[in-house]
Amino acid sequence: MKKIKYILTAFVCTVLAGCMGGEDYGFDTDWNAPDTKNAYGNNSIEEDANKLISIKELKSLYAATLKNQHDTARIKEDVQIKVRVTGNDIEGNIYNQISVKDETGAILICIGQGGLYSYLPVGQEILVNLKDLYIGCYGFQPQIGMPYTSKSKSGNIRTTPNRIARSLWHQHFKLLGTADASKVEPEVFDLSKVSDKNYIEENNGKLMTVKNVRIGNADGVNVFCPDTDEVREYGNGKSWAIQGYSENQFVMRTSLYADFAGVVMPQGNVNITGIFTRYGTTWQVLLREYSDIQEVTE
Repeated sequence: MKKIKYILTAFVCTVLAGCMGGEDYGFDTDWNAPDTKNAYGNNSIEEDANKLISIKELKSLYAATLKNQHDTARIKEDVQIKVRVTGNDIEGNIYNQISVKDETGAILICIGQGGLYSYLPVGQEILVNLKDLYIGCYGFQPQIGMPYTSKSKSGNIRTTPNRIARSLWHQHFKLLGTADASKVEPEVFDLSKVSDKNYIEENNGKLMTVKNVRIGNADGVNVFCPDTDEVREYGNGKSWAIQGYSENQFVMRTSLYADFAGVVMPQGNVNITGIFTRYGTTWQVLLREYSDIQEVTE
């Protein structure tokens, strides 16, 4: 009797399995992995040569806005940029932002979503419809986002480009092909031009490497970002001056929420790769991940 019962159970399971297609489990009928490419962005966006502009052209269009330390302007023109991701939030040091570049320059895009690295890895090319997004500056650093009004510590009201809501962002971009990290190479930062205003304007937002420098206050004890009241009060981040420069010239900035925030900083000479942003006339280097800092060995 038990044998007949087992045979009937096996028969029923076989019939049910045969009736269920792969789509019942989130796969297609051939049991291939799901198409994650179509899960992100807006695939109805088509590249239009008449709308496509470069980052340099975009900045030129809004030059008056970008001259202000804190400002925004709505992008009224029906224009597109085709750019490649150079930095994301893979280890938490860059938050709710990606950095992108084309052959003419670089810019940051603010996005209200975590885990951006999962679908916007370094080397991923994207097409972005800019109409009705905003462009502007936070501390003179050009960014694309949505307007956010806040009060500075001095009491001044300011509007800056801030995070684009996830749902809105996914209406404005399209993934192009697969990520190719080999097409993202850092430029070498020219230390002789730390205070050169033209150099700052041309290179802010870029992925760059500064070679053979030391981190100020790296004493074998100090970590990248200590969890202190002072750090939490001043933006949940810590800036360390590059040795030989003041905190108003050239710093490496680390978020309290970076995966490597509690790691002791290397004391010797290092090569630092990261997204070279600006606040005023100060260079702020944002590591993308811990491996972006390499000790120099003779």
